[in-house]
Amino acid sequence: MSRLVHGIPVHGVEIDPETRCAHYDTGRDVIALRFGCCGEFYACFRCHDAVAGHDSEPWPRDRFDEPAVLCGACGAALAVGGYRQCEYSCPRCDAAFNPGCADHEDLYFEG
Repeated sequence: MSRLVHGIPVHGVEIDPETRCAHYDTGRDVIALRFGCCGEFYACFRCHDAVAGHDSEPWPRDRFDEPAVLCGACGAALAVGGYRQCEYSCPRCDAAFNPGCADHEDLYFEG
């Protein structure tokens, strides 16, 4: 399943207009992440596993300067460094991001 979020396709399971999904749907689950294997945004790693049809690969280190995180609240696209420095809130709209995403960072960004 896919949904346009601020004009960008986000894939996953039961995605809402701010990128929340069937797996993560709190008020702070408003980011989508881009995967290195396909270059597509997914609401979470579980959504990728459920709908992609291929194994996931994290966003490659040599592309960390490219947008890899999408704020579902405002549509801001963040590079990995900007996302890591934002202290769990969007630098454009101040929407709160879920700090628990850091627990899965190795699935999203190459180590």
